[in-house]
Amino acid sequence: MTSPVEERLRAALAARAALVTYRDLRRDAPPQGRRWGTHRVRAVAFAVLGAAAAVAAVCVLALLPGATATPDPVPPARSPSPAHTGAPAVPTPAPAPPAAPSVSAPRPVESP
Repeated sequence: MTSPVEERLRAALAARAALVTYRDLRRDAPPQGRRWGTHRVRAVAFAVLGAAAAVAAVCVLALLPGATATPDPVPPARSPSPAHTGAPAVPTPAPAPPAAPSVSAPRPVESP
């Protein structure tokens, strides 16, 4: 027992299958000659750029020995002093001697 929908579906598929022949299923003819498409040109350009970058990296690493060397460590900073800076020392003024007390005659005290 089949339903009417199933019968119509089978008939439609059979009619569609009758339209396909062996000529529709054969392979297409191979392309003639080589064509350079944008995909192939782009791939070659990237390969050339990659090779140039690799050559540049090897030149930098191999031919410049000082390029990869680490610099010597720098000693810590010190506070500047005249002995270390090389500048002439500025003399400081000497303190003045204490003033001598002035001696004067005592004054008489007046009484009121």
